[in-house]
Order: sequence, then structure tokens, then C-alpha cells
Amino acid sequence: MSTREIVIIGGGIIGCTTAYYLSRHPSSSSAKITLIEASEHGPAQGASGKAGGLVARWAYPKEIVDVSFEEHVKLAEEHNGKDRWGWRYVGCGSWEGRGETAVNLSKEEERTSNANKSLEKELGLPGGQKPLRGGKSRKKNSLPEDLDWVHEELTDSYSPMARDGHTAQVHPYLFTTSMYELAKQNGVTCIRGKVTSILQDNGSVTGVEYICPTTHNTERISATQVLLAAGAWSPSIVSELPIQATRAHSITIRPKEGVTISPYVLFTEITEPPTRAHSSPEIYARPDNEVYACGPGDDCPLPDTVDEVVVDQTSCDLIYRHVSSISKQLREGVVEKKQACYLPSVSTGGGPMIGEAKQIAKGLFIGTGHTCWWAGFVDPAAQQAILCQ
Repeated sequence: MSTREIVIIGGGIIGCTTAYYLSRHPSSSSAKITLIEASEHGPAQGASGKAGGLVARWAYPKEIVDVSFEEHVKLAEEHNGKDRWGWRYVGCGSWEGRGETAVNLSKEEERTSNANKSLEKELGLPGGQKPLRGGKSRKKNSLPEDLDWVHEELTDSYSPMARDGHTAQVHPYLFTTSMYELAKQNGVTCIRGKVTSILQDNGSVTGVEYICPTTHNTERISATQVLLAAGAWSPSIVSELPIQATRAHSITIRPKEGVTISPYVLFTEITEPPTRAHSSPEIYARPDNEVYACGPGDDCPLPDTVDEVVVDQTSCDLIYRHVSSISKQLREGVVEKKQACYLPSVSTGGGPMIGEAKQIAKGLFIGTGHTCWWAGFVDPAAQQAILCQ
């Protein structure tokens, strides 16, 4: 059997998990697998390392979720995901209420924030949306007993968004880098370089060209199959892809010593006095007591590389103001990270884009367009196809 030369472009969660699974496939002995990542800081520098890390049976699209959730369970069992990447089941609810003005930003600072674009996480929910404002409410004191880090007196309603066991989490950076290291242990070659084009001949891929970061020269790698998993940057390599980018900001908060944040993910709707302005931050409690929070996105132009992503400080400050307005524990904590990433979505609607793109080139596989739902894996059928062509 001839040797397959498989090149994976992108060290995010799709690229790293695909490298991991391909390296464990029975046919991998006849394959040379290379993963190329552009960032000088290694894998998971974009959305795959800066996401919330939600893993849900109600995520979007269902066709991926039905496979990926159970794979997360298996991976956590096999590789001690509990300790290695923070795997655990969590409560998940929709919280609606009022905020207290705890952190003041000037009107000019609020005006200069461009974060007002939905990240579309509600697509996975029944009916395609979060519970409506003013819907069926519960009494103020009907919060789950262990959800003690939001103020009961500010709560207007709380509704569970899924049954127990249907929502889990990982730390996305730790999960992605773990997949990367496990793939390398299984023989995957990992190199740094910015891919500029995919080479083809007679309608089939033959390799990739990339810029070497040390010599700045253009170099080539031969390939019989190529997986393009460069997220929002994918169209810079294959221009035909209808992928658009949304910048999303997030922060992490470290509560003060002695404070424990119970395992909940909250999708919030906060009304702030006196203007009654609304905000909808998402809050994720993590196993190491770190708290992740994110807000809406914006249309800031995509930079050339992930290492050039600019963080808008005002957007991050607004996220902190909003989440701290409903939680003393978060208000008294320390903001450890302010960060931004770009989420890829399919501009023509629908998505994500997964599988072989024969109309562009035989042997070219695509894995992008997942918006905020990094389900974690390219479809195993696509992985099988890469090795069984």
C-alpha cells in the first residue's frame, strides 16, 4: 500500500483532534501525518483556546453532537480528562434579573464598545432561541440550592436549559493542547508555518505551500490529502469558502481565596439601572475555580494571523461590569485575562462545513464554520475517508 501524506492545516481543536484520531486509526501505519500551525505560541491560540468549553447534548448541529458528546466522555475516561483538561458535568440555566451598578464606565467608554453581534449559541436550543424575556418565571428564591454565587434578591427568573447529564465542560486550551500532545506521541509531525496555498494537479491536491518562520522562505510539503481547519482564516487559503469572521471577547476571573464557585454555566439576561439597558453575558464556572465570561461579538476586520488579534479593553471591561453586577463573588475577584478570538461562520447560512470538497480539489477536506460551537471533532466519517481513499 502506498504511503498517504496527510497535511492538517490549523492547530485548533478540529486540527488537533483529527490528528489524534488519524494517528490511532488502523491504517495510520501507512500514513505520514503532518500538522501545520501558524502561531509562534503553538496550538490553541485562537477560538479553540479562548472559548467557554461547553460540551452539550443540545448543541448545534445535532448531527455532530450525536457523535462528539459521547467521544468526549470516552476521551475523558481514557486519558483522565477530569484532571488533565477539566472534564465534568455542570448545571446549565437561563438566568434573568437585575444588575447592581458596581463598576462604572464612562459614557464614552460604553459608546466605543462595538460588541453587539450575537454569537448564535441559541441555535442549539429547542426552537432556536434562549428562553424569551418575560417568559414563565420562577420565584426569586427558586435558584438551585448550590447556585450561591448570584444574588437571589436580583433574580427574576431561573430556568434549567437541559436535563442533568446533558451539559458538560472542558477547559478548551487544556483539551486542545492535550490532543496535540497525544497526537505527537502517536507519531504526528508538528511544524510551524503560515500556509499560503494548497497545490493541486489535474483536480487533485499534491501539497501545500507555507512560509517558514525562521527563513521567511516559501517551502512545500507534498500531500495526498489535506485537511483545512484554519477557522476564520480558512478563506485566505481557499478563497472559494464562504466563511466570515466574528470577533468575540472574553475574560477570566479568579475569586478571592476561600471562595468556591459551584459548577454552573449561566446564560444571562441582565437589566441595568437606571437606563434599563440589557446585556447577555455567558458565565462558566471552571473546576479550578476560575470563572470564564464572554459577551457579544463585533465585526472588527480579521488580521493576517492569530498572533495579531487585537483585544478591545472596553469590551472586556463591559463584560466584567455586567457579570459583577449580579455576583459579589465575581465582583470581589481579580480579572486575570482579557482576550479576544475570531469565530468562523458560513456567510451563506447553515453550516458548519465538514467533509471532502471535491468540487475544489479531490483530496481536500474542510473543517470550519462552527461559529461558537466547537463541537470538538471533524466527523469520524470524514476521518475514515481521509485514510481510506
